[in-house]
Amino acid sequence: MTTKPAPDDRVLPYTRILSLAIVPFLIAGFVILYLFPHHTAHLWAWPLRPTMTAMVLASAYLGGAYFFVRAALERHWHVLAPGMLSVTAFATLLGLATVLHWNKFTHDNPAFWIWTALYFAAPVLVLTAWLLNRRYAAPARTPDDLLPPSLRAAVAAIGTLALVQGAAMFITPTTFIDLWPWPLTPLSARTLAAVLCLGGAGLGIWHDPRWSTLHRMLEVELVMVTPMLLAAVVAHDQLDAGKPLAWPLLTGFSLLFITSAVVGGRRSRRPLVAAGPGRV
Repeated sequence: MTTKPAPDDRVLPYTRILSLAIVPFLIAGFVILYLFPHHTAHLWAWPLRPTMTAMVLASAYLGGAYFFVRAALERHWHVLAPGMLSVTAFATLLGLATVLHWNKFTHDNPAFWIWTALYFAAPVLVLTAWLLNRRYAAPARTPDDLLPPSLRAAVAAIGTLALVQGAAMFITPTTFIDLWPWPLTPLSARTLAAVLCLGGAGLGIWHDPRWSTLHRMLEVELVMVTPMLLAAVVAHDQLDAGKPLAWPLLTGFSLLFITSAVVGGRRSRRPLVAAGPGRV
């Protein structure tokens, strides 16, 4: 007879080791794409033009690096669960984009084979971490840690919007090329679609409406959105304000940054209560 694991909200060693293994790749990606965006033809798996696309992808990598560093040190699984699923979706979409645009990559560049190995393996490895850890997931122990229904609905709605837009952009990338504020190819459009789908983590709040879960999302979001907004300033000459999505994107990400900072600042982190006597 199999004994059901105790729901003590632990983070398994597998998840910690995997997180530590992923971080160096994300940091390397951020350094290459954000600090040397003009050299992607030699340093990356394929040439990224213009530099705005490279810096947006780099920003996602920086947010991912922060998330996985925290995951390696985290004591409570529930704050990681939504992020693990959104990373699985991100990596899966980039793996599919690689297959769909195979001939656009620089095959004789070692970066291409690292990219391919990473995005073919990461979906399975990260999803496995989620499946193994969810057996130990614990519900909220105090009502004080639950979000107000209105905030819960708002976060879930934003997550749904990000996921729907990302999915639409991945399925029909050519539709968005004429709408986007900087030049895109079908491959770069699908890459940015994968970045947008990271916002789908907000849907996890509908399943687990805890302040502690939202706090981690807001932290990662601020680490990710801040360099994106800075990239828009640095590469402003690449942006066409006349494109239909120019101002909606800039306004949306600016509001996302401000709201995340305000909401995160107004609610200080409280101790997380785990299952089991005496465990805090």
